[in-house]
Amino acid sequence: MRESSLEVVRGDVVVLPCSFFTSSPLSRLNIIWTLAPISSPETPIQSLKLLINDFSHFQVIVYDHGQVIEDPSLIGRVGFTGIPWSADIVLNDTRVSDAGVYRCMVSNPPETADPGIGDLALSVLESHLLIIFAAPPSLPACQWDGDIDMGGRVTLFCTVAEGVPTPEIRWDKLNPEEISLPVNTEGDLSGSVQIINVSSQTSGLYRCSATNLLGTENCYINLSVYSTPGSSSGILQGVLLTLSMSLLLLALLVLILWLHRTGQDGWWRGRGEEECYNEIRYTPSLMKRSFV
Repeated sequence: MRESSLEVVRGDVVVLPCSFFTSSPLSRLNIIWTLAPISSPETPIQSLKLLINDFSHFQVIVYDHGQVIEDPSLIGRVGFTGIPWSADIVLNDTRVSDAGVYRCMVSNPPETADPGIGDLALSVLESHLLIIFAAPPSLPACQWDGDIDMGGRVTLFCTVAEGVPTPEIRWDKLNPEEISLPVNTEGDLSGSVQIINVSSQTSGLYRCSATNLLGTENCYINLSVYSTPGSSSGILQGVLLTLSMSLLLLALLVLILWLHRTGQDGWWRGRGEEECYNEIRYTPSLMKRSFV
């Protein structure tokens, strides 16, 4: 084999390589592919190696004396790529149940030589292939719960249905500037963010990202925080009261100045009339005396 392990995305096509060399005619060539399945796609490689001896293999596909025989459950999904010159097989529409340890056994009587293949410490013309399945994250679902009034508390939830390896959940606030938020992990496929003491600065667009080696999927929540009606009317009443008091004080000041100015003008006018009256009153007597 040219490789000891392969990774494939569920639903894709994968070629399982198995090379051999022979100097004999190929009329009696025999190729057998078997599989020791595993229950979990994330089984450690050290444990998977034990499958070679601890698990029974079932036949996947066989080439014997010019005939190809497929396992009934794999008909239409498995086939040789270049028989008889190559023992490679192709697996279509891969599924999680396809994961496991594959064994390729080649014999071509009467040849008995056992050349080594690749870097595997295996018997000649027998090798194993590990397929590790992976899947990109599914589209996450974003939700929120709580009180978005001033001073309230809000929790943002993000859940992803699947992904192999397990996706990493991340929350960011995107505007007015991008800020990474601390995430509370709730299981492998969900994460939440809690916002306390909600204010106008809490408003904005929030993004949840689910990421693994095969890609990233996002969902979004747009939060708008509103002031409570009581606080708004109280502020408005306070502003109107202050404005009214200012106008009243200004009116009183204008009235005082006007009264003061009017009083001064009246006093000077009275003095002038009195002096003029006295002058007219005493003038005849003075004139009379001057003629005596």
